Amino acid sequence: MKKLATFLTALLVLNTVNIAKEGMWLPLLLKSLNESDMQTMGLKLSAEDIYNVNNSSLKDAVISFGGFCTGEIISDQGLILTNHHCGYGQIQFHSSVENDYLTNGYWAKELKDELKNPGLTATFIVRMEDVTAKVLDSVGVELTDEERERQIKKNIKRIGEEATDGTIYDAVIKPFFYGNEYYMYITKTYKDIRLVGAPPSSIGKFGGDEDNWMWPRHTGDFSMFRIYAGKDNEPAEYSEDNVPYEAPRALKVSTKGVQKGDFTMVYGFPGRTQQYLTSYAVDQIRNIENPAMIDIRRAILDIMDRNMRQSDEVRIKYSAKYARVSNYWKKWIGENRGLDRLNAVEVKQEQEKAFQIAAMKGDNKEYEMALPELKKLYDQLQDLALARDYFIEIAYRGLDIVSIARTFRKDITDLSAGKTFDQAHIDGLKKTVERFYKDYDKQLDKELFNQLMYKYANEAPKSFMPDVFNQINGKYKGNFTAFTDMVYKKTIFDSKEEVMALLNSYDKSAAKKLLKDPAFLVAESLWSNYLNKISPEYNRLNDEIDKWSKIYVKGMRELLPGTYYPDANSTLRLAYGQVDTYEPRDAVKYNYFTTATGILEKYDPANKDFVLPADMIDLINNKEFGDYAEDGELHVCFIASNHTTGGNSGSPVLNANGELIGLNFDRNWEGTMSDIMYDPDQCRNIAVDARYILWVVDKYAGATRLIEEMELVK
Repeated sequence: MKKLATFLTALLVLNTVNIAKEGMWLPLLLKSLNESDMQTMGLKLSAEDIYNVNNSSLKDAVISFGGFCTGEIISDQGLILTNHHCGYGQIQFHSSVENDYLTNGYWAKELKDELKNPGLTATFIVRMEDVTAKVLDSVGVELTDEERERQIKKNIKRIGEEATDGTIYDAVIKPFFYGNEYYMYITKTYKDIRLVGAPPSSIGKFGGDEDNWMWPRHTGDFSMFRIYAGKDNEPAEYSEDNVPYEAPRALKVSTKGVQKGDFTMVYGFPGRTQQYLTSYAVDQIRNIENPAMIDIRRAILDIMDRNMRQSDEVRIKYSAKYARVSNYWKKWIGENRGLDRLNAVEVKQEQEKAFQIAAMKGDNKEYEMALPELKKLYDQLQDLALARDYFIEIAYRGLDIVSIARTFRKDITDLSAGKTFDQAHIDGLKKTVERFYKDYDKQLDKELFNQLMYKYANEAPKSFMPDVFNQINGKYKGNFTAFTDMVYKKTIFDSKEEVMALLNSYDKSAAKKLLKDPAFLVAESLWSNYLNKISPEYNRLNDEIDKWSKIYVKGMRELLPGTYYPDANSTLRLAYGQVDTYEPRDAVKYNYFTTATGILEKYDPANKDFVLPADMIDLINNKEFGDYAEDGELHVCFIASNHTTGGNSGSPVLNANGELIGLNFDRNWEGTMSDIMYDPDQCRNIAVDARYILWVVDKYAGATRLIEEMELVK
């Protein structure tokens, strides 16, 4: 019976896009693939209203925010709405102990008070185009794999240049279905983006790490920015002469609310999904990689948390780092549980059996070979993948002192040869140093170094161990504390002043000093080991995996017909579903919305994740909800069955009329496996209700000038 149930589940997953509202769909293809289904579910618009090249459409109000989140235009003056956690780095950038915008929030009273954010961008999609035939032109079967890749890259470069030559646009061409198809996105990027407003973290991060990825939720996860442009309304570098962007399309904001069963859409830039992984890949993720990364991040979080609780200065410095580390730590835990609940490995195995049977009945030998080749490759990849995870999580992301030391790796050879760098290069390094040490604490970093280096030495695959651990085991007899004390006593990289002094005499003598610096030598050992012993073979195997995955996915689409959607790859997509409840476990059923009453129920002045501003408590107790209430209650968040992932943070949640009803900011914990396998009964996206956003801006913050900019639909 268990095998029968698994097989039936496999068949369901193979055809799930025809049953559940799974999928991250290309806007260009909505007319042919999705329009009828969406309208049957309640959509009042046409596909052209959502995506249109020749006329204004909803796509013109959706932006890629900084390249890592989504945002949307909600006024004709270029006002951007996105998540608080998407704008968190910028809010932190402007914060100090004296002006703690993380704790107190920030609201620009006038345009002149809106704060510039160097490096932050907003990118619009001008149009999409299927360029598969052009990209694969002259890419014949007679070419070797290397020759094919060179020709494809050459074609992509030529196509992009032809499409944008003489314009202000950029072209992004990406593979879909592992390179079976290619699409080009023509983009337009604005570079002067200013912070307009953000609630205090007690609203924007209410629930903190405890509530992250969870439902029910009461988080006002939003912030506001504005696009500034030149006098011609075109992109321009920051200038005091720039003016607010005149938006040809802005989303209307609905105050009508949502009901169970309402049609919803999420329009944005989902980052990465892996729906077509084999059972071999899923097993490796579930049982080897995720457990190791969860354990490493738990160690980092414990050290950060302890130090942040002891100092407000450290708390401000590390708040954004802590949030980044915590986010995927918790996600991976939920993902593993979800994969277990779905019997994901077994389901994939049943899919593969169905595929192999179909392949053996045909005459395409590559289809028959795909799965055996993939199994062999994943067996070879296992230790390499784990070694890479330890390097990424510890050397690349976990150790700040290694990160700043490696900044100087590429200059060493030139400096040693007597080359001198121009002042622009040195000034660029100084800016990097200033930014780095603004958020650096020596004692915290030293604790991380000691514990993470110990974990690396004792848990990573021995065959891919960096040479630095030979020194620790030899000269220091495995005493990591003694080694750590030596590094932080002798290095210059625990001090901004010493690094700046090095840059003020950035010559051959600087190279000699760096080559003796113990932190630099640790960084060199870790990075050289990765670049020489791990990365080349890891990349080679993954190239082979991609090659056979391309064949496997092509075969699936041919031999097991259905409606397939491409994995997310940070390109513009539309997901659609319905407002809905769900039952995470026996005897538990979650409603589809939360209210301000729940905020007060969670309020705990002794818990940093559940504190609240006193004036907000008064507003809620007095039910001063204005026009934003429904049946006397202020709705805070809601859930729906839209298929989302990272990158969809900040995406608009739209109703059947294309009006903004919410702001996507998370998924439920039970549904975090949706990057690999979607479950229609459990997967829910979490959104801030638009009315709660308006209430915070209007009644709590008193930023009525922003409300007046928007077009509200009552």
